[in-house]
Amino acid sequence: MKAKVGDRLIMEGAHVGEARRVGVVMEVRHEDGTPPYLVRWEDDHEGLVFPGPDSHIEEPGNNRQR
Repeated sequence: MKAKVGDRLIMEGAHVGEARRVGVVMEVRHEDGTPPYLVRWEDDHEGLVFPGPDSHIEEPGNNRQR
């Protein structure tokens, strides 16, 4: 997975009843765009994230996945 600042990180719920989380990548720690990412979630909390296999990246204004 590779991302850049401004991309959306979408983490699908891994368990039944678990909500999908959507956030914006605020910082990429590696020049090649690999994790971890500093993400601001929809509820305005921020956290350092190592996305799992249930996650994907979307470019802003585009629903195409990378």
